[in-house]
Amino acid sequence: MQTTLAEAFRNTAEGDTAERILRNCVHCGFCLATCPTYQILGNELDSPRGRIYLMKQVLEGATPTARTQQHLDRCLTCRNCETTCPSGVEYGRLLDIGRHIVEEKVGRSPREAATRAVIKTGLLSPLLFNTVLKLGQSVRGLMPGFLQARIPAAEESGTRPAPHHARQMLVLEGCVQPGLKPNINAATARVLDRIGISLITAAEAGCCGAVAHHLNDHDDSLAAMRRNIDAWIPHLDAGVEAIVMTASGCGVMVKDYGWLLRDDPAYADKAARVSAATKDISEILVAEADALKQLGTRAEPKRIAYHPPCTLQHGQKLSGGVEALLTRAGFELTAVAEKHLCCGSAGTYSILQPEIAGELKTRKLNHLQAGQPEVIVTANIGCLTHLQSGSSIPVRHWVELLDSALATS
Repeated sequence: MQTTLAEAFRNTAEGDTAERILRNCVHCGFCLATCPTYQILGNELDSPRGRIYLMKQVLEGATPTARTQQHLDRCLTCRNCETTCPSGVEYGRLLDIGRHIVEEKVGRSPREAATRAVIKTGLLSPLLFNTVLKLGQSVRGLMPGFLQARIPAAEESGTRPAPHHARQMLVLEGCVQPGLKPNINAATARVLDRIGISLITAAEAGCCGAVAHHLNDHDDSLAAMRRNIDAWIPHLDAGVEAIVMTASGCGVMVKDYGWLLRDDPAYADKAARVSAATKDISEILVAEADALKQLGTRAEPKRIAYHPPCTLQHGQKLSGGVEALLTRAGFELTAVAEKHLCCGSAGTYSILQPEIAGELKTRKLNHLQAGQPEVIVTANIGCLTHLQSGSSIPVRHWVELLDSALATS
């Protein structure tokens, strides 16, 4: 796509990157067929091709409006279009640039700014989040059904083995996952412990930066990245093999540290090293398949439906690993239509765009439930809680099922 950048963007890091990405786009429209928001709204400006056109206009000097911002806000950043694109257009990176520029020029209304501030404060303060969560759980039984669906019941995590193996890996605990689903990381630790790997935590690490990034707060997001890098590098120096992600949304973010901090002279090399060391738990266990095979499994013959999060299949380009691990463990995976489409969670999207997110959730659950599974599984805490809020069938992280299968062997 021929592009002539406005003077303000020429010879800048953002401008050079945007121009390179725009020039790769041939405007073929293949992305429209796999864009969730286009399928629901039917407006080309709510498709990747339409949004690329809007961002190109802004980069060439057009003045963005609130409507421009709305179309960019409606994007889930599922990156399905990247999987579909025959030209390799890095749409996600272009969208980051476009949103940043439009945010600076258009701004936010006081109501929008307050909503985003509340979301960021609530999700990034474990003490505040867990206090409110426990309060809600304590009176959950007294609530009407639609509110109960939004507050998951309290869960126990079970025993988490103390580190005692020579092989060690780090885990990012996550922002809300320890409060909502404490068994996920505990189950991961138990599975790895059985194959001779101890899972440890760097106490100084916190949010991966994705929440602030979703809210277009680049400064806070970059600060979170630098804090985590400072927490993890000493462990990598000491021989820790990998940084394990049990939430694919965090995984895709940390794997992008190298790119996002590429121009930071103090952190560029360290960020690239952290990104290279970061692995989704499915990557780790696929690589350790022989060790798992020696343990053997006796899974209950449960029929399960698997939802691969966008951040795993499109963001990290990891497909097939989870399915293979569950199948080898003895589970029966049902056929699920439109596996490539987003469930509507998408970080903070389900809070900021509830109508679109709700339609996508209903559509996804219809497909997941069509095979009459006993359990629905996924690989990301956001997808898990979003789907559970509309499902009578239990929704769990897939590693919990693998842990249970190994426990009975």
